[in-house]
Amino acid sequence: MTATAHPGSAPPPERLPPAPRPPWDLWDLEPARLPAAARAIVSTLLPGRPHPVRRRPTPRLTPTRLDGGDLQALATAAPSGRATIDDAVRMLHLGGKSTPDLLRRRLDDPQIAPDAVVAVTCHSEAAAVLAVCDARGIAVVPFGGGTSVVGGVDPEPGRHRAVIALDLAPTAALLDLDETSLLASFGAGTTGPQAEEQLGARGYTLGHFPQSFAHASLGGYAATRSSGQASRGYGRFDDLVHALRIATPAGDLDLGRAPASAAGPDLRELFLGSEGALGVITEVTVRIRPVPGATAYGSWTFRDFAAGSAALREATQRGIRPTVLRLSDETETRVNAAMGGHLTRLRGCLAIATFEGADAAAADRTRADLDRIFAAHGGRSRGEDPARSWERGRFAAPALRDTLLDSGVLAETLETAATWTQLPRLREGVTDALTATLGAGGTKPVVLCHVSHVYPAGASLYFTVVAALTDDPVAQWQSAKDAASRAIGEARGTITHHHAVGRDHRPYLEGEVGALGVDILRAVKGVVDPHGIMNPGVLVAAETA
Repeated sequence: MTATAHPGSAPPPERLPPAPRPPWDLWDLEPARLPAAARAIVSTLLPGRPHPVRRRPTPRLTPTRLDGGDLQALATAAPSGRATIDDAVRMLHLGGKSTPDLLRRRLDDPQIAPDAVVAVTCHSEAAAVLAVCDARGIAVVPFGGGTSVVGGVDPEPGRHRAVIALDLAPTAALLDLDETSLLASFGAGTTGPQAEEQLGARGYTLGHFPQSFAHASLGGYAATRSSGQASRGYGRFDDLVHALRIATPAGDLDLGRAPASAAGPDLRELFLGSEGALGVITEVTVRIRPVPGATAYGSWTFRDFAAGSAALREATQRGIRPTVLRLSDETETRVNAAMGGHLTRLRGCLAIATFEGADAAAADRTRADLDRIFAAHGGRSRGEDPARSWERGRFAAPALRDTLLDSGVLAETLETAATWTQLPRLREGVTDALTATLGAGGTKPVVLCHVSHVYPAGASLYFTVVAALTDDPVAQWQSAKDAASRAIGEARGTITHHHAVGRDHRPYLEGEVGALGVDILRAVKGVVDPHGIMNPGVLVAAETA
């Protein structure tokens, strides 16, 4: 791949080997081992009889509803990819990786599976597959890394006779690199690690590191409005998107040609966050930066969450931009201290930050600016170790859920955001809702919270809850999630800051955007997807007739 100032003038891209997919019933490639401190916490949650939910052998899948003619037409549409009804492949496309998803993989029999998996290697193949499915009444679920935690990639056909998973992993490629404009174009199935490897070899970075980084795809980032852990320094993923190429049942779209435009409403915004309900994002052009020359680290403790939040707010409103900036509440600080071992003396609320710069002096200047504001709010510097410890383990937490289920413990997360004014009420309301619903059986859950992303006007709150599983764990979490979602609405928070809507949050979307807002989404879908084949039930309710 050579640098080019004009997209399309580079040599043909070299396709990257598809990234390995985790097993059908795990978040990661193998089960995680519980640290000793986690085992101690688990023992306090299970004073009575535990209800472990064990992994099981290879599942039985629902049979395919496609006939030979369907499969031949799909294979012809994607000649460089493949169309298969092989259970070993369908098993890897059962849906996302929320705790309810993982529970159903262990409890349900048979497993609801896509009727086929169709892998495509490029935009034209994706468009051709959509045309076949539209003509034959087959629903399509675009599938990138499969890391949705809100029911965004479930194989649901809606009113159609069958459903396929459209596997975008073979589109992984660096399609173009414009070093003059600092833009890079990728196939939508390119994973975060693949993108960073390709860019890093040329001295660049995208800088987008969500907790799902190991497996999530760039197309998925765009389709869900992902927000990475370094969002304070690099921005959310929608801030990084320069252009999108999209295939829809009604035709193709190439959106984004200039750094800014007044040519009507920005149509990219219709597809950022659309979760495959309007079409398939096949190519993404993103803004990139040179790899930073140095990284510095810092951590502070505050007497309570209010003091820490005030410090973060002032720093953000003054324009200080660490790369990562997070604040844990008292409970999360204590739990992380126990998990980290060397942090056991920390009290209050822990804030951690990382700082990137062209050189060490630049990174240190930003750290010093932040330190002055934090000190004025009573923040006490704790050195670099807590921030470095967080960075080492920042992608590990989701995999612990698998092992905790084996022990009879539910661990799940949810997130939201609100203005600084509303943030205390939001935190209190969600914490109370989770504690009340999950503590109804007599054992008190552990509810953790941290500020994960900050803005001048407000911040995102990320909750982690750990509780003893009941004998109906799916209903247990659904009840808690409903209570928390209602508390979010009452506190005027957003139903999702970065996990997206999927099917799980759809019942609460109208409360945020209004009935007219939902009608607008449905009208757009009616234009680009007139027969409703695209990811039925995501964003808007699927048609039933």
